[in-house]
Amino acid sequence: MKIEAARSMYLRPNTLKEACDLLAERPAQILSGGTDIYPALVDRPSPEAVLDISGIDGLRGVEQGGREIRIGARTTWSELARADLPPAFDALRAAAREVGSVQIQNVATIAGNLCHASPAADGVPPLLILDAQIELASRTGLRRLPLSDFVLGNRRTARRPDEILSAVIVPRASAGGCSAFVKLGSRRYLVISIAMVAVRLAADGGSRIREAAVAVGSCSAAAQRLGALERDLVGRSWHEDLASLVTGRHLAPLSPIDDVRGSAAYRLEAARELIGRALDLCRPERAHAA
Repeated sequence: MKIEAARSMYLRPNTLKEACDLLAERPAQILSGGTDIYPALVDRPSPEAVLDISGIDGLRGVEQGGREIRIGARTTWSELARADLPPAFDALRAAAREVGSVQIQNVATIAGNLCHASPAADGVPPLLILDAQIELASRTGLRRLPLSDFVLGNRRTARRPDEILSAVIVPRASAGGCSAFVKLGSRRYLVISIAMVAVRLAADGGSRIREAAVAVGSCSAAAQRLGALERDLVGRSWHEDLASLVTGRHLAPLSPIDDVRGSAAYRLEAARELIGRALDLCRPERAHAA
């Protein structure tokens, strides 16, 4: 479908191939849930062209294969919150229930959250701890890149103008263990976070940590994995006070700012506290109880 108005062109393809062909011919603002694009148009001119991908059914849903788990770009946060996924995805499901309000969760998509690339995007830390990959489609084919290479900074991504984010892919090898997501804001819903943390821990079959992944959002231009802390957690016993292991050295990759929601120093302290809480939530006895 193509509608030409006085100020903009509205395009609504039925297939991914059609969408990629249209995008190759002209730059366009991609629209799906619309929870980001419409608020941004309040005091700005409409884009010259809008490419509405909400009619492409093949971009929606969760597929669990033997080697990877594929989340379609148009999958909503409500769908993710209800999805039957391994415990390693608990952080992502928890984040899904924190995105805006229930009304927003029902229409906002995982791809929109990632492409908007806000430093406070709730979906980024839980996907970072899963080593998520981004699939980008264009007329020339598909390409994949790690999420850490896709989100480049505040409102900046590696998506080319002729590309559409078609799926988020998690390798099965990164879907082990349990995970937790903890967010700090001035209230529970409809709030931009001051700091947020996602943690995934996997056991070695006994009482020690075999694998650790820790990511922090809202404390730098893009959410960051804390590699030094992850290395220091591996080999530790579940019975230790894991929160006490977190030091300023571990938080060095972060670069928080001062703004109306909190100072940089406050954000760092909040991140340290949230990491401790998330580590505690990942303990086997807590995870099984949940």
